[in-house]
Amino acid sequence: MENIDNTYNPVRLNPGKEAAEKCANDPEFRVAYDALENEFAALAALLDARLQAGLTQAQVASRMGVSQPVLARIESSLGKQDHSPSLNTLRRYATACGMKLVIQIVKPNS
Repeated sequence: MENIDNTYNPVRLNPGKEAAEKCANDPEFRVAYDALENEFAALAALLDARLQAGLTQAQVASRMGVSQPVLARIESSLGKQDHSPSLNTLRRYATACGMKLVIQIVKPNS
């Protein structure tokens, strides 16, 4: 009988590091990744707002008057350019987290 080690050894994933390495080595990946910069920033802002408020998806969903699966779709939709949430939805999300939605237009880093 084969000796199998059943010790739990999680694989450490660092998406930022992985993306940085791929960006450095693959110009096509970098173009595609850079095209999603706004979506990544928006998702990070939503998740940060929810974390700062100390709320779960279910709690934010309840405050917005939607179900938790709907809120999960809102959060995950930011990575898909064709299904981005409306400004009204983002405003309701911010309010549910006790925050205010602020939009800025800035010059890109050169």
